[in-house]
Amino acid sequence: MRSETEPEQTEPVPAPASGPRTPAGPASARRAPDERAPDEPAGDQLLRADVVVVGAGYAGLSAALRLREQGLDVVVLEASSRVGGRVLSEERPSGPVVDHGGQWAGPTQQHLLALAERFGCRTFPTWETGQHIEVWQDGSRVGYAGAAPAAGPGIADYLRITALLDELALTVDLERPWLTPRFTEWDGRSAETFFREQTADPDALVRLALAVQGVWCAEPREISLFHVLFYIRAAGSYEQLMETGDCAQDRRFAQGAAGPAHAVAQLLGDRIRLGEQVCDVEQAGSAVRVRTAAGTVVQARRAVVALPPPAVRSIAFSPALPESRSGWIAHSAMGRVAKVHAIYAEPFWRAEGLSGIATLYGSPPVGVVFDNSPEDGSAGVLVAFVYGDRADAWAGLDQDERRTAVLGSLRAVVGERAERPVDYTETLWADDEFARGGYAAYAAPGGWSGYGEHGWREPTGAVHWAGTETATVWNGYIDGAIASGYRAAGEIADALAAPTALAERHG
Repeated sequence: MRSETEPEQTEPVPAPASGPRTPAGPASARRAPDERAPDEPAGDQLLRADVVVVGAGYAGLSAALRLREQGLDVVVLEASSRVGGRVLSEERPSGPVVDHGGQWAGPTQQHLLALAERFGCRTFPTWETGQHIEVWQDGSRVGYAGAAPAAGPGIADYLRITALLDELALTVDLERPWLTPRFTEWDGRSAETFFREQTADPDALVRLALAVQGVWCAEPREISLFHVLFYIRAAGSYEQLMETGDCAQDRRFAQGAAGPAHAVAQLLGDRIRLGEQVCDVEQAGSAVRVRTAAGTVVQARRAVVALPPPAVRSIAFSPALPESRSGWIAHSAMGRVAKVHAIYAEPFWRAEGLSGIATLYGSPPVGVVFDNSPEDGSAGVLVAFVYGDRADAWAGLDQDERRTAVLGSLRAVVGERAERPVDYTETLWADDEFARGGYAAYAAPGGWSGYGEHGWREPTGAVHWAGTETATVWNGYIDGAIASGYRAAGEIADALAAPTALAERHG
């Protein structure tokens, strides 16, 4: 992940530990970590647990938290030096806390809000007071208030088509998507194909393209129409995805969105091992053995892999993953996005009646802008998003050129003062060696219909799959990641409670 400065953690993160806590009882601590059976490899550190979790993002942390609450011993292996995954909060030298990854919470994202309340992580409303701005390809600026412009280039067809998306999304079966009527038909087409069937208005198509870029960090040609509909259904409506108040962008975290993740990590303590990149997962008999590049081996009865689908490719599985799972991974691409913060002494645009919220169409690198200032307005922060093809072109520039291009986009939104920030930072998620993109993976055409029924999240033997991409509600969001961890923990609890598992544990 490329950034002008090394991020400073806003809250303490557990340091790598020598081993998991091993509570009394028959669960897993019958042998100390350094005791070995004759067939165990020399030179590696062997740990034992009921469950090993791969990945300490919100999905893996939530799975580990729930498993711990169910009385199971767990070890969490995280390749990075921090927890949080695609959520990364940093206190800047200039003062404000900024979120380089996921940052918002909406009123229907109950898992995230409950976790925040449990650990006392305060939220506040996203700033949206004032006039929003559209910047068009010819440089013209259009101001508006409310959820969307009442008039403007392409707006009529845009509103008609997005209403149609909502209507079609209502037919999606979230728990068993392959039972959705017209499932194969919709999955065989890209969003772009569908949009062009509905309108020839180039301005409407530009609006629709930016919507896809903003939500999935992809281009309409790249993403399955069915995946778009599934995602809308998982959020509740198209408006829930796109808007601010009472929708997905409703609230922000006072100390950064990584706060609940750090709080869970503090609770789990030395069960979390940082800097442990998993390279092998082996299933043999009733055991799962996970090996890291650092030489740690964890033997457990079950495993949770809570990684973005493309990141799973770096792990060698024995036996090999079934075709359904490997095919699903092959059809799951990470979005392409950069998140840039420009920080000012004050949010000067507010005094000029501007909200700081903007959409930019056409060639500027920036597609969407929000006011990301702290709650008290003690500094002004604009966050700019660079998506899809625009992100690819912008990432190819040198650092000074990237900065100049972004600040030029911000000038078009709030005026010439935008070009003189007191601080500037950018995060290119495609450069993150573990996430490999953002915000989430999306399904390419043919992915759901070809591999989804058994490859999406069906357990592979004793290996269970978590991650926001496996969620049925708020797929792609922090809330969906948390829900997926809880689901995987529930699958494991049910499996280990079966008569054969109980006999294995107590026999």
